[in-house]
Amino acid sequence: MLTLDHLAVAGETLEAAVAHVEDVLGVKMGPGGDHAHFGTHNQLLGLADGVYLEAIAANPAVERLPYPRWFDLDRLKGAPRLGNWICRSDDLCTELARLDVDAGKVIHLARGDLRWRMAVPDSGMLPYDNCFPALIQWDVAVTPAEILTPSGVALTRIEVAHPKATDLEKSVGLTDPRVVFVTGNPELQATFDTPHGVRVLR
Repeated sequence: MLTLDHLAVAGETLEAAVAHVEDVLGVKMGPGGDHAHFGTHNQLLGLADGVYLEAIAANPAVERLPYPRWFDLDRLKGAPRLGNWICRSDDLCTELARLDVDAGKVIHLARGDLRWRMAVPDSGMLPYDNCFPALIQWDVAVTPAEILTPSGVALTRIEVAHPKATDLEKSVGLTDPRVVFVTGNPELQATFDTPHGVRVLR
């Protein structure tokens, strides 16, 4: 069974991605770290109800890799945007085996004391034009969502738009009232309750 874990806002630079989140939500993001395997770095924001938000970008200090970065970051151009949503599983291999799409191969990753497995396609691009969620399995007792400082922001809705929204919804198989699939051009949109009122992040 899948559970919503976090959302990822991607930018050409981390500074741009962080600024986009902070401008829209009106709160400051906290620190994050580096992902050595994929040559990326991030900053994090704790949300309510066991979810968090990350801003992520390619790390300019890392030379180009011999394989694509995750989240399709190598092809990212233009303004920062909500690029991916991430769902966790307690048994990632079994989850991947049940899917009718290729959501990637399992890669073991680490950052500081954190340990996790991620399903990453060889191309770096997820099914359904990156609208399919990235899949994760945490290998730690306490996940980032449980230890991040609360920001006063709560995710109330994530809208996943795609021309084949019905097929996408069936393939994902997620039961979460906050996640809504709609027919349209491939795009993610998230709505939040914040200390400054309702805000929408795209």
